[in-house]
Amino acid sequence: MKFNEPLEISVVVPVFNEEGNLPLLMSKLIEVLHSLRSSYEIIFVDDGSQDGSRKILKEFASQYPFIRILGFKKNYGLSTALYAGMKEAQGQVIVTLDSDLQNDPEDIPKLLKWLDTYDMATGWRIKREDPWLKEISSKIANAIRNWISGEAIKDSACTLRAFKRECISEIPPFNGMHRFLSTLVKMKGYRIIEVPVIHHPRGSGQSKYNIRNRAWRAFVDLLGVRWMKSRRIHYEIEEKI
Repeated sequence: MKFNEPLEISVVVPVFNEEGNLPLLMSKLIEVLHSLRSSYEIIFVDDGSQDGSRKILKEFASQYPFIRILGFKKNYGLSTALYAGMKEAQGQVIVTLDSDLQNDPEDIPKLLKWLDTYDMATGWRIKREDPWLKEISSKIANAIRNWISGEAIKDSACTLRAFKRECISEIPPFNGMHRFLSTLVKMKGYRIIEVPVIHHPRGSGQSKYNIRNRAWRAFVDLLGVRWMKSRRIHYEIEEKI
């Protein structure tokens, strides 16, 4: 690994009660990132875990100088964890992924290759490995998001993304932001591509989200994003004297 300035890649990983997945995730991440031969850091954002996740993360940090930890006092949610990690990141390129091992670190190089042409490469989970109710609710939610927002994004809620640092410099932070990050980035004029990625079944722990605890909030957020999109300021200067 090269330790050049500026730092090349920051990987942001939100964590909430994932003690059973963290050791394998860490092993996979290091193997993949080391193969890239780029300078990197890994930022784990512990979103108020109540199990042994924080202890495991501290053990990682004591062994590896490229690991940083943001430990929240309580659980604030995925959007807040992602936003805090992205704002803390020092890399020219930021990669985000879940800590539950349903996102595969081996897909990271595939996404990074697209940044020669695009500003953001976001994962598209073609074959979902979720319980049938969660899979159906996700498809319905994605269709509604596209219908109301006027987008054609196939998988707007996939956390696995790679993007240039400047993409999120002016993104408005709000709870639920993670579901609309691709749309928000597109609104700023950046180029986005969806890339097919692997999706694994959850091996340890429990899913933190279901149709009951996210449907209404997601709909309200969607109306807000639609409003921002319809009211955005856009102009082209033809001549300046």
